Amino acid sequence: MTSNKLARTATALPGETNPLRYLTGYPATVLEQVRQLLTSDRLAPLLQQRYPDTHDIRSDKALFDYVQDLKTAYLRSAEPLNKVCFDSKLHVVQHALGTHTSVSRVQGSKLKAKREIRVATLFKNVPPEFLRMIVVHELAHLKEKAHDKAFYQLCSHMEPNYHQYEFDLRLYLTHTEATGQRIWSDRPDAP
Repeated sequence: MTSNKLARTATALPGETNPLRYLTGYPATVLEQVRQLLTSDRLAPLLQQRYPDTHDIRSDKALFDYVQDLKTAYLRSAEPLNKVCFDSKLHVVQHALGTHTSVSRVQGSKLKAKREIRVATLFKNVPPEFLRMIVVHELAHLKEKAHDKAFYQLCSHMEPNYHQYEFDLRLYLTHTEATGQRIWSDRPDAP
């Protein structure tokens, strides 16, 4: 794709890959800044400087405890979670970094609901801010189903820097797709 076409749009033509697809909807000036950071190899150092460390949550149990602590702090009246886990089947390519599900079934004369949150394994080796952002996003779906104003207000209530972290995560995904390299080194998973 020529740079002129790339300057006008954040979407690729059929058959082409476009790392800026994670930034669809952002102004052209922002896209141009990101494009310049990518071409000059300054995006990764910028993100590393902003977020030098990764979190220590490696197991599903540790993730469950982390999510429960946030839920207890901000959503005490929400329905309980039955399962929280990292999921290697969630792929960024399919625009799924995390999922929330609620499965209802009849048990005798009662209706039972199981609620789950699954987080892409990509989040095992990222800064704590990125993990918190995706967890806050999925927790907000317990109260607000649609991505509307009330949803984002709840996200911002649970994490005041939610929008900045989301944008920086989009930058990270853009870098990863453009270069094929992750910024933060992989560490072995906890048992």
